[in-house]
Amino acid sequence: MKKTGILNRDIASVLSQLGHTDTIILADCGLPIPQQTLCIDLSIELGTPSLNDILQLIMQHMVVEKITMAKEITFKNTKLHHQLTANYLNVETDYVSHKELKEAIKDAKAVIRTGEATPFANVILHAGVIF
Repeated sequence: MKKTGILNRDIASVLSQLGHTDTIILADCGLPIPQQTLCIDLSIELGTPSLNDILQLIMQHMVVEKITMAKEITFKNTKLHHQLTANYLNVETDYVSHKELKEAIKDAKAVIRTGEATPFANVILHAGVIF
């Protein structure tokens, strides 16, 4: 049995296979995920686990060179937006429309579905490199 790090075998596997510029998406429980996209469903109940909790864990184990969010989060979910931007000041952040974010799902290596139940609580994480 694995002793440390991420114990979820699906998340650990996806992270170990990422190359530079590959993406994964952390999603709220309402984001539509195409059937052909790998979905790692962590949702237990509304709000659990939160997107922020899972993001903090993933950031410890993944080199993230950029975070992309839907621009709608800036005015429809200001509390979460403030948390995300305050916690990750050193990571480039950009914004796309929610429609464009949903279109990016098909190119993601995986979507990690959380129990987050607040508007526009989805982030695209772009893999960086360790050198």
